[in-house]
Amino acid sequence: MLRPLWTASEAAAATGGRVVGDWSVTGISIDTRTLQPGELFVALKDTRDGHDFVPNAYKTGAGACLVSRQIDDVPALQVDDTLTALEDMGRAARARTDAFCCAITGSVGKTSVKEMVARIFRSQGHAHWSVKSFNNHWGVPLTLARMPEETTRAVFEIGMNTPGEIEPRSLMVQPHAALITKIAPAHLEGMGSEDAVAIEKSAIFAGLESDGFILLPSNDRFFDLLSQRARDYAPKAKLLTFGDYRSDAFVTASECDGVSTRFDLSVQGETVSVTVDAVGEHWGQNIAAAMLLATCSGISAEDAAEALSGYTPPEGRGQAEWLALPEDGKALLVDDAYNANPESMRAALAGFAQRPANRHLIALGEMKELGPDADKLHADLAPQIIACNPAIVFLAGDGIKPLAEALEGKVKTEWAPNAAGLQQMVNKLLTDGDALLIKGSNASGMRTLADALRTWSKAQTLPEMDSKDR
Repeated sequence: MLRPLWTASEAAAATGGRVVGDWSVTGISIDTRTLQPGELFVALKDTRDGHDFVPNAYKTGAGACLVSRQIDDVPALQVDDTLTALEDMGRAARARTDAFCCAITGSVGKTSVKEMVARIFRSQGHAHWSVKSFNNHWGVPLTLARMPEETTRAVFEIGMNTPGEIEPRSLMVQPHAALITKIAPAHLEGMGSEDAVAIEKSAIFAGLESDGFILLPSNDRFFDLLSQRARDYAPKAKLLTFGDYRSDAFVTASECDGVSTRFDLSVQGETVSVTVDAVGEHWGQNIAAAMLLATCSGISAEDAAEALSGYTPPEGRGQAEWLALPEDGKALLVDDAYNANPESMRAALAGFAQRPANRHLIALGEMKELGPDADKLHADLAPQIIACNPAIVFLAGDGIKPLAEALEGKVKTEWAPNAAGLQQMVNKLLTDGDALLIKGSNASGMRTLADALRTWSKAQTLPEMDSKDR
């Protein structure tokens, strides 16, 4: 049986806080909606002040609460600032474990690669990883603070949208290996230029262990910049690459049936095959990166490939599923609605074009945070859309209008001011045998369209279920 995640004395030693009661906790939560009995509730101040939910946390069964207000009658840890205390606990958790820790960032693919690495690590023992996309100023320390002492391997995702965010997170994680998936035009509104994105991403190597591993995409146009900055941070670290045939890990061949893809790879001289329930060349790049990172932790390429085979993308990141339609019809939904930038849009469209279907339908939400070139970056997607030979293209948001103009007269389009406005259009036009791709920036709300279609799909099966019940 694993020991408690934190005892009161350990948390106090890490934070310098005042302990109320003698307690231990089995986990850490910042959300009372998902809080499990026995966990530590951290009252962070964000859009809402977490202290407003402390009473509810105790009712839910919190083992203790981390607060910056005086509490004297229930188990608690009182500190000056709860986020600073969470960071302190994260650093203490990192210091008390011998786990092989790695960090991943990049403009595209970082969550997918993180999930792949986590899957491989889990196959080899006590693993720890960032859940969802907990990669920001509170997500990274929360993931660290949740890491059990018994962990043998851990993978952390680190993201950003403004300068100066990645370095302090890397210094917390102190990775033995750090990886950049790819540099692409994303968060340009906050960063200013793609060069600035590359510079910020390279800060992933700030906390790298001196004898660690630097992992970079060999075919990235910022490779020279990234490798130089990595060397500046960690001059003794070993540089490994993935991507093209000159790399330490690369795809040698692939075979796709429109639903799943088998990738043959060379990983540090070893030949292996991995089959995943995903479509698109970019998945091969992700697999090569994940496999290479896994071998840095001492896992063989053969064992990593066996563990990774059967991987399915998480919901919202290219997962494919069937929708039930009226009169026993069905359509394939490819849900890539979690987020988008120009690079991930092109990759998703290229993969979608390989999907077998009577008709291809595409629903796109506008891409956010693209800065002054947003109109052009949207319009430039037109050739990739046309290459899919879509029957209909659904577009949502004012920011995507330049793309609608670029497609005018070439592809049938339907526009709505928001994702919700597309739902009835899509419901009406989906027919048996169709394939539908949904993608857009998280803030565009395209996930609501995907969720609405799932709900609508379930409703199509209810009459049949009722008749069987009778």
